[in-house]
Amino acid sequence: MAKNTKAAVTAKTSSAADDFRAKSADELSEQVAKLKKEQFNLRFQKANGQLEKTNRIRLIRRDIARIETIMAEQRRKAV
Repeated sequence: MAKNTKAAVTAKTSSAADDFRAKSADELSEQVAKLKKEQFNLRFQKANGQLEKTNRIRLIRRDIARIETIMAEQRRKAV
């Protein structure tokens, strides 16, 4: 059962990356700014003991990394 779960997560991740690749650099920058703001708010909620979905912090962090990686790929292609 664990393998099926990992496969589902991997499939979801690749489609998210494909969605990000379809966006322009400006859209990606806006998305990163939005995610960083959400990450900031989640950190405050965690510090105050108000955060219910603790795994959301990790998901946000990974999405930010995913977008920044795609932005770096686009910059390398442009040069």
